[in-house]
Amino acid sequence: MSDKRYETISVEREGKLARLWLDRPDVHNAFNSAMIRELRAALRELREDAAVRVVVLSGKGKSFCAGADLNWMREIIRFSYEQNLQESLELADFLYELYALPKPTIARVNGAAIGGGAGFLSACDIVVASAEAKVGLSEVKIGLVPACIAPYIVRRIGESLARQYFLTGERIDAHRALEIGLANAVVEEVRLDAKVEEIAWLLLSSGPEALAGCKELLRRVPGMGFEEAKRFTAEMIAGLRVSREGQEGMAAFLEKRKPKWAE
Repeated sequence: MSDKRYETISVEREGKLARLWLDRPDVHNAFNSAMIRELRAALRELREDAAVRVVVLSGKGKSFCAGADLNWMREIIRFSYEQNLQESLELADFLYELYALPKPTIARVNGAAIGGGAGFLSACDIVVASAEAKVGLSEVKIGLVPACIAPYIVRRIGESLARQYFLTGERIDAHRALEIGLANAVVEEVRLDAKVEEIAWLLLSSGPEALAGCKELLRRVPGMGFEEAKRFTAEMIAGLRVSREGQEGMAAFLEKRKPKWAE
């Protein structure tokens, strides 16, 4: 089922799976302030929709996301510092909301992912890229930096590689993206949807509360000391063991049957 309320994106729900499309193919899905606002609104709805358990982010047409829209850039070049700060905070908020969404996210990278587009895929949990896809971190070529996307790129590829690609601005092909951790899988374009579906079904076979707990672990534990992490992780697993989902999952395992969420 497709949601037609948006102008720059579209949302399709297929049972437990939601597809969130960047839908400006005529400009290679370049983003502007309107798209960021609509993406944030769509994420809020998907977060609250209990029927949706996995979200796939992709771009309509030939590109995933070509970065910032040129017409938007013509506007913001005249903005004050305060106006630019507000626009940048909107983008930073969206990236964090995508990263922290308690439901698994898959980036279906069907083509070029440039600048902010590289940030969009890096904020997702799992990245499946077409063999024809390319990633660009070329902000320095126009006197800018990959600022808002930096936390997510660095988490994926580490500081050493981030230094290389942030400073040189060189393009990264799909196979190199796989080597350095920007992508989790690379397939021929004709197999892109099949690979995304395969991963989506793996995710849907797992407990939704457990998946949300995994994402919270991944988000919070790296910033903790061992003492804090000991308590936090022990409390999380104890809570899940006595939860309805945990009880059902352990019972299903012991009884050699599928848990209810996977039926």
